[in-house]
Amino acid sequence: MVSQKVTINNPQGLHMRPAGVFAKGMAKFDSDVTINFNGKATNGKSLLNIIGACIKCGSEVEIQCDGADEEEALKTAIEMIESGLGE
Repeated sequence: MVSQKVTINNPQGLHMRPAGVFAKGMAKFDSDVTINFNGKATNGKSLLNIIGACIKCGSEVEIQCDGADEEEALKTAIEMIESGLGE
């Protein structure tokens, strides 16, 4: 299992569009992807779970990946978040 903390920089936080981009990007990995925020673990491959976590701009989250391709999944997740998830 690997993990890394990152700050959400999207002005509107992880609302529908960026959450969808993230979930779709993580779906191609075999590893489990979890977003830890405010003491809760959220499935990083589920659009509805990500939206339900109410992650706002400036929030620090921990991305946790566990599985066969965990290193690549974590690297991709961090790059996606730092690039603004298409916004």
